[in-house]
Amino acid sequence: MCATRVQLALNVEDIDAATAFYSRLFGVAPHKERPGYANFAVEDPPLKLVLFENAAEAGTLNHLGIEAPSVEDVTAALERFRAAGLDTRSITDDLCCHAVQDKVFVNAPDVPLGWWEYYSVTDDDPDESADQPPSDCCTAPAEAGASSCC
Repeated sequence: MCATRVQLALNVEDIDAATAFYSRLFGVAPHKERPGYANFAVEDPPLKLVLFENAAEAGTLNHLGIEAPSVEDVTAALERFRAAGLDTRSITDDLCCHAVQDKVFVNAPDVPLGWWEYYSVTDDDPDESADQPPSDCCTAPAEAGASSCC
């Protein structure tokens, strides 16, 4: 990946049907598939589309993000956000969405979970069999009891 791209995460009722539809819509195969999960790295338009099978919330936006090509880009964005007076929280080595990520959450009004995430994938195929704590993405900075992204 050579540039940032918007991440759009959607809740879907049927992961197989949604994956088939978006494969046809964007003309690309999924970048990654797991039970109840799929993501697409679309070059044109530049988009990271993430699908979560969540029948109770189907048809709703799960969360928003910006995927950056490097950790250095995430660090630069964090500095820019802080200089702009935005409320942020940074996390490193977070296992989220079947990948290890360094990320910054920016609290935002009127969006699902109350934040945007700005992140870079540092390991796209981690060992998920080991005991690992839940992703910070799924618990913070949203309030306890709020819906999760993963």
